[in-house]
Amino acid sequence: MKEYSLNVDPRILELLGPNLYSNIYYVLAELIANAYDADAENVYIISNQDDIRVEDDGHGMSYEKGDINKFLNVAGISRIGEDDSYTKAGTRKKMGRKGVGKLAALSVSECVNVLTIENGEKSGFVLARRPIDGNKLQAIDDNDVIFSRIENHGTAIVMKNPQYRLHKGLYAVKRNLLKIFPLVGSDFKIHIIRGQEYEVVDRFDENIMNELNTLISLGDEYSSLCDLVPTEFPDRRYDLIESRPPFRTSVSVKNNEGTIREYPLEIVGWIGTYRSTRGRKAEMTDFPDNFISLYANKKMGEFNILPIVGQNKLNEVYVVGQLHVDLFELSELPDMALSNRQGYKSDDPRYEAVVEYVRKDLLPAILRKREIFTDLNNAEKKKAAEANLKQKEEELKKEIDDFRNNASKGAAENIRKAGADVSRETIEKAVSDSINSNAPDLGLKAIVNSQKKKILISQTYQDKPLADIIFQLLLFNNVPAEDILYTNCDDEVCRVPEGSSVYDYLKDFFVESYSAQKIFVLFVTSENTKASWGAITEVGASWITQIDHKIFNINPFRPEHPLDDNAQWHTTFREDNELRMSMLSADIFCQKIEDVCLRLNYKSKTRAENIRYLETLVSIR
Repeated sequence: MKEYSLNVDPRILELLGPNLYSNIYYVLAELIANAYDADAENVYIISNQDDIRVEDDGHGMSYEKGDINKFLNVAGISRIGEDDSYTKAGTRKKMGRKGVGKLAALSVSECVNVLTIENGEKSGFVLARRPIDGNKLQAIDDNDVIFSRIENHGTAIVMKNPQYRLHKGLYAVKRNLLKIFPLVGSDFKIHIIRGQEYEVVDRFDENIMNELNTLISLGDEYSSLCDLVPTEFPDRRYDLIESRPPFRTSVSVKNNEGTIREYPLEIVGWIGTYRSTRGRKAEMTDFPDNFISLYANKKMGEFNILPIVGQNKLNEVYVVGQLHVDLFELSELPDMALSNRQGYKSDDPRYEAVVEYVRKDLLPAILRKREIFTDLNNAEKKKAAEANLKQKEEELKKEIDDFRNNASKGAAENIRKAGADVSRETIEKAVSDSINSNAPDLGLKAIVNSQKKKILISQTYQDKPLADIIFQLLLFNNVPAEDILYTNCDDEVCRVPEGSSVYDYLKDFFVESYSAQKIFVLFVTSENTKASWGAITEVGASWITQIDHKIFNINPFRPEHPLDDNAQWHTTFREDNELRMSMLSADIFCQKIEDVCLRLNYKSKTRAENIRYLETLVSIR
């Protein structure tokens, strides 16, 4: 009679089982990874009425050869050095390392049947949160070891009476699995089965790439993905889709022997943006569609670092990416993965190096590409709107010219009728009557005014973080984004059309306009201002045209004439690329925003409301 012993205090199963994983798809990922490490070519996820079965056609496990005893050695390290880093067939790098993935199924069910066959030798036992006899597990008779899809070799994990269920739509299950386990292809397929429903996950690229409009690939292995991303602007394809070499750097890490060494860190993979987010929430998948995942040895270690590397920008909702860093799983280095495989230790230098690169380089690069796409996509609409505004301007000019001509002729005729020898009051009345009779011609002025931008945020790209805060607070105070001109804004409605010049826009609609409305300028000044020709030009233009403005300055720069340097300006401090304000400067910041709203007839928030909101955008201390 075969005996099966779990080589760990059985109480660990009750403690860890239901708490180890928070989502059934993470459980499935562990079981799929085990199948991958067993050199399986097919994994079958079968959802039945009373169980969920994960079956694979890998090597299977032999009781006689000690495979099962090794399997039941919970928390036994499976990789120590590079010699044992490959699977039995020698063609794949092992994903497993901690030896706790076998407990994953216990997060779903109190009792799990483990069935296996190796070269015809069958074995089976029940893995339970509470073993019935010490560390002895209940054996399953070899005659009851029955498989659904395999015959001679492989393993099945049967989760009885599962506490979690798969999504009711198999396509949603497929999308979830692709997000956390993209390593599928002709040599490794995932089959999802429920009754007569059947989905095969065998092509990662086709399922994701055709939904994107921008892409940056890293490394030759992923460069072919660029060909799968459609583009509506072939002349600007390189601006939207780019193949880069791997990102490489080095990090100092203490290895398992306690020696600190320099190790090369390489990042490959891809990052892109969706064309649209329309309809995605309706799918109700278990994972958000915007994410940046980290993988090592092809296995997901952390689903989403976007909240860590992002800045809560509006267009981050479009971002999606999968980055592979095999140094995370180098066998001679300490294991940096959390025990539930749902994240990494954030203070590990390898993790810190990846986060810094994505935050400072990769994410801003893909967001710039998204901005280019949005500008191209909306350029025609914007140009049409500008053309319409120009037409209204021309009509306004004609109306004013006609008004002047008719008013002067009418006044002259009225004076003539009154006789040459008339009083001053009579002449003034004649002119006034003529103006009033022709005044309706100026109704077009209100239309032109309503279509023009009201506020210009003048800044350099290096000072965009402070400009973004100004923009967000304007929106909070009921200023429509359509009324703001901000060339580096994440919201394309605030930018001029792609290919157009902001200076041409200002000249056409403010300098050479018959409309008396002037744009209100909010200057973001810093040491970067002196090095920016565009910023200097805008300062000069505002002085020449005597435009009202306010100054939001970054210390230690001091604003100078022709800016209104006699008036109090706001001061922000920048330390290690992080912005902060004192409570006084935060109050002045809000006061200036509120004054702009008052002058332009927007209903602003209270000072207390603005301070509370500002605290969510910048450090105040």
